Amino acid sequence: MATKTDVKTKFTKETYLYWYELMLLLRRFEEKAGQLYGMQKIRGFCHLYIGQEAIAAGCMTATKPEDKFITAYRDHALAIAKGMSADACMAELYGKATGCSKGKGGSMHFFSLEHNFFGGHGIVGAQIGTGAGLAFAEKYKGTDNVAVVFFGDGAARQGMLHETFNMAMLWKLPVIFICENNMYAMGTSVERTSNVLDIYKLANAYDMPSDTIDGMSCEAVHEGMERAVKRARVGEGPTLLEIKTYRYRGHSMSDPAKYRTKEEVEEYKERDPLNVVLKTIQKNKWATDAEIEAITEKVKQQVEHCVEFAENSPWPSDDELLKDVYTQEDYPFIVD
Repeated sequence: MATKTDVKTKFTKETYLYWYELMLLLRRFEEKAGQLYGMQKIRGFCHLYIGQEAIAAGCMTATKPEDKFITAYRDHALAIAKGMSADACMAELYGKATGCSKGKGGSMHFFSLEHNFFGGHGIVGAQIGTGAGLAFAEKYKGTDNVAVVFFGDGAARQGMLHETFNMAMLWKLPVIFICENNMYAMGTSVERTSNVLDIYKLANAYDMPSDTIDGMSCEAVHEGMERAVKRARVGEGPTLLEIKTYRYRGHSMSDPAKYRTKEEVEEYKERDPLNVVLKTIQKNKWATDAEIEAITEKVKQQVEHCVEFAENSPWPSDDELLKDVYTQEDYPFIVD
């Protein structure tokens, strides 16, 4: 398993401050989304990323803006990490016209071509094949960009994964498959769903390089991603990374998470990546208490502003209903 390295030699002050501010924004955005869901400001499905922020942070510092990200329905944090504004994301949760998907996608369907974020998919495992398609496009165009495909431990049981792994290795596609293993899929532990408990070993059947990573550590995530990205950029093909993480909330807002103990949740909170990164910053005297407070206040203002933006944004107009279904504007089979 990849572990933390000497922070003094591997990562800079700027990297740690970036990680801390990004993870704090993701945490506060998700906490606010959960609160607003309880107030019925946000409807439908809503899956929060709280606890998994180190994956988003570590992946961002190991990739470049031109790299493509695609994920499933737990997509808010990765979207914001890729550069999508909290305003557009919160407005989408509200179903407002100013949302990143014009208010027509909701929580599970964030999307931004500008920021190379391709969803946001509600069908379990479907993004695995689509992500390989993004990688194929980059190889076809002759770029050195990579596609990063995120999926959960539950989606690792889908047939799509095996078909895609076979094709990705055959064509040496520049793709990194990331299993965000938070141990419980929707609510059933890995131990109860598979004879293979180490998901990274699924790559062995295709001679695909793989690794298992500590998903509570920004450092470990960055290092594992850095190795995989380097391979992909020089034409050596895909990598499977099983990043072991933990969500503090249930699978969705309707999940009371009674399938695990409170003690287990608290044990993982002791390794909270936000606190770990903050302690590293303080230990190395990379920021004063006043500077940390300034970051906290900046994030607070961002989250408050995105809620205000969503509240004051208009609803989509009725004539938006049939738009964006087909690229052909005069598609003849859409009728009123």
